[in-house]
Amino acid sequence: MPTYEMPLLLRLANKAEYVTILKDVAKSIFETGGFIRKIENWGIKQLPCKTNIHNATHTHANHFMFCFDSPPSQIIKIQEDCRRNRSIIRVRIYTQNVPSENVKCTFEEEMLPPAYRPNVQKLLEQAKKHKRYQTKFKYNSGLDYYPFMR
Repeated sequence: MPTYEMPLLLRLANKAEYVTILKDVAKSIFETGGFIRKIENWGIKQLPCKTNIHNATHTHANHFMFCFDSPPSQIIKIQEDCRRNRSIIRVRIYTQNVPSENVKCTFEEEMLPPAYRPNVQKLLEQAKKHKRYQTKFKYNSGLDYYPFMR
């Protein structure tokens, strides 16, 4: 099962209400066969713009982050359960981005000008093999020369 990240924006409430909301979200994850890796509270923050949802306008929200594993076929059900909850302002589910471990990075290589970096040189070689570099002007005018050449 892949790992997912789900940031939740909850309306402002007291701690007891937050506990019941988070229990409902956790229950929907467990019912679909998933399990929770961690829950983070990012605190109350101002929203970048007013949000109207469930017939209420919100300017501030309490931010939570769920990291969980779940079958991919059940993600839509979890998201729909969260959208039906009137206390949740916004919910999105993303697959967790796991960086590859075999990436080697050296400071000296990064400080070189872009034209001298090995990865940029590889890209330039690939671009030269591309069809655009190989096309030439086709004379379709019937003339033996290109009339706009100086």
